[in-house]
Amino acid sequence: MISMSYQAAIDQLNTMAPELHTLPGQVRRKFSLDEIRILLEALGNPHHSFPSVLIAGTNGKGSTAATLASILTASGLRAGLYTSPHLARANERIRIDRRPIDDDDFARTYFRVHDAAQQLVLDHKLPQLPSFFEILTAQAFVHFAETRVDLAVLEVGMGGRLDATNIVDPLLSVITDISLDHTEWLGSTIAAITREKAGILRRGGTLITLPQHPEANQTLGEVALELDVRGVSAAVYMPGMGSGVGRYTVEVLGAPVLVDSPLRGAHQQRNLALAIAAAAELATTQGFAVTPATIAAGIQQTEWPGRLERITAQGAEWILDVAHNPAGAWALRAGLRDILVEGRPRILVFSCLRDKPLQEMAQILFPLFDKVVFAPIHSARAAAMEDLRAAAEAVGTHSACATSVGQALQFAVESSGGGVIAVSGSVYLVGEVRTALTAEGVKL
Repeated sequence: MISMSYQAAIDQLNTMAPELHTLPGQVRRKFSLDEIRILLEALGNPHHSFPSVLIAGTNGKGSTAATLASILTASGLRAGLYTSPHLARANERIRIDRRPIDDDDFARTYFRVHDAAQQLVLDHKLPQLPSFFEILTAQAFVHFAETRVDLAVLEVGMGGRLDATNIVDPLLSVITDISLDHTEWLGSTIAAITREKAGILRRGGTLITLPQHPEANQTLGEVALELDVRGVSAAVYMPGMGSGVGRYTVEVLGAPVLVDSPLRGAHQQRNLALAIAAAAELATTQGFAVTPATIAAGIQQTEWPGRLERITAQGAEWILDVAHNPAGAWALRAGLRDILVEGRPRILVFSCLRDKPLQEMAQILFPLFDKVVFAPIHSARAAAMEDLRAAAEAVGTHSACATSVGQALQFAVESSGGGVIAVSGSVYLVGEVRTALTAEGVKL
């Protein structure tokens, strides 16, 4: 049973305008670390009571964070994990040892943070109440401090330089693959976006990354040189040629480690390599009790749903993936290569936010399917149905528009004939569909 205080906390959070949504004529919210710093000072600076690893990037940062935290848990450490967004419940964002914060702790930390923020506004120490993300970030820090985590793995929400998570002084900074996304906030070029994400680097600190887009490589190198940052390449933890997508072995800390992750797709090899490199650094330079055996166990025990996740329900095979930008769409397309076989009906349930490059994502994904079913999502930034339909028409894919997610699932099942149904384009959509399917389906 959901407590009244928990429901009140969720209801209040849901009334907050999303940081990235601005109505016509409104002044866009300015991001700054000053406000989260003032709020955390009022809360006793909880983020100073535990060490942390900070992970930024465009794609893969959540998978990297979840894998690293799982390795730490398998190593016997009390590991905090803070990620965003969530699939079904806000509690998912704040985890300790793979378990989400419970409802009572969520409510208690929420009202502690909210009440402190409200008093700061009344005392004219804050110009406005914190944003949705700032509140949740402060909650995570309070919870991690109270439960005395040994280390917290923090996923940057957007960008890096001005993200609320960047208030910490991380032991390691990890940067995953960078591509064009949130360009209206971060810049219109790979170089500009990379410089924002490189804001998580600290003078004399350590950067863990992989070779990627040339512009990103160059910018990361320039910032690292400016700050005298030590660079660690995770390339040594990538599988050798011909190793395949599934299980493979790499050498870590002087011993062979079997990499057998539940996270599917060749693109996950890069995220796994980054997590392994971070774990190895924590062992060798920070003294954490991480071993080859615990690295292997942590990888295998990682829980991170909605990433090429396969579920059987309603007589069909479902593939759920939160790809929400072109880079993610390409990774999904590659992952579907061996799943969408000829002779089986192929249906896509899709929706996205209007600030995403819909036409480009449509060109990547829609032609793979016999039909695309568009579903509405609960977001003020949702793309309009007429725009979704036009994108399907432009690439010659048959489509149907549903009035609810439930109806979209019904349309998809009726069209699938026991084939494959993929769900993608929006975290909001994948979360709602997953909740519906796992209530009656059996996870493979």
